[in-house]
Amino acid sequence: MRIVPCLSVSALILVSVSGGMSQTATSRMVNAANSFLATLDANQRQKVLFAFDDAQQRQRWSNLPISIVPRAGISLKEMNGPQRSAAMALVSSALSPRGFEKVQQIMEGDEVNQMNEADGRGRGRGGPPPGGRGDGPPPGGNRLGGPPMGNGGGGPMFGKELYYLSILGTPSEKTPWMLQFGGHHLALNITIAGEHGILTPTLTGAQPALYTIDGKTVRPLGQESDKALALLNALDENQRKQAILNYRVADLVLGPGQDGKTIQPEGLKASGMNEKQRAMLLDVISEWAGIVHERAAAARMAELKAEINETWFAWSGTATAPPGHNITAYYRIQGPHLVIEYAPQQLGGDPSLHVHTMYRDPTNDYGRKFVTP
Repeated sequence: MRIVPCLSVSALILVSVSGGMSQTATSRMVNAANSFLATLDANQRQKVLFAFDDAQQRQRWSNLPISIVPRAGISLKEMNGPQRSAAMALVSSALSPRGFEKVQQIMEGDEVNQMNEADGRGRGRGGPPPGGRGDGPPPGGNRLGGPPMGNGGGGPMFGKELYYLSILGTPSEKTPWMLQFGGHHLALNITIAGEHGILTPTLTGAQPALYTIDGKTVRPLGQESDKALALLNALDENQRKQAILNYRVADLVLGPGQDGKTIQPEGLKASGMNEKQRAMLLDVISEWAGIVHERAAAARMAELKAEINETWFAWSGTATAPPGHNITAYYRIQGPHLVIEYAPQQLGGDPSLHVHTMYRDPTNDYGRKFVTP
């Protein structure tokens, strides 16, 4: 088994920031993108570069393994060491330190799955559920209604090498372009338009959502679980009655393949919360809005804070979880320019160990507000 090393956040920042602190966030990303492209040969560059208006490539993302839903671009497996370092430096340049750490933890979890599969266990601590292979599709097709699966060609299901990077358009400080990075349980769609960095739509997931490495317990989406449960517990009885839905939501509603669709807000409106509760709601939101680099995250959080009274919080499922473990309930946060979903997977195993989440701005997915048609 070949394991791809992950550089530390600090090391990647040193790689990606060559011009010092005077660089803007956009120039830092452009420099990192050009540095990565310079490491590639002509064939690799052709694989990684797409037209900015390539709608098919833009929507070619999923929670499913690449053997089920193929990705285009170039995988970490196809790169040598310096190329992988440059690729991850590019990803790091677009994210906050916490956001990049989350990405690394998701990928490390997939490596746990790969090791479990390789040694024949098929299920380690938090590994794929018994009787199946993780996110495999049910009979009849793609469970999430996403893009056509096409011919995945079989092959490995899991591992850190099976994440793909693509660039749509030409990296520029003025002209819009897009960075995509993803694979199993990860789809970062980052549109850069001048100083604007738009992270939606982005999917983050985890399987296992709790694992141990070097004696340390890791929960890639632990804060998303803990903060939401704390908010629910901070509500009074009347507020909880409004927030908790009287029906079960089993999976993402606006997941892969659902671009352009909308849903009606449900649950408890934040205008009916007190100041402390609204602050807690914003803190939950920051677990997604804060993934992107700090300048874009600050602008996004300011927008969402201004709209907080028009934001809704809805919960479906059990309202408890053991300390240090993830919730098994679905929840949704929805505002005028926001949809967040947290959806544990009910596939026969422990749903707390297999989580999908979705982050969208239905009015600005893929940065369409800043992109000329």
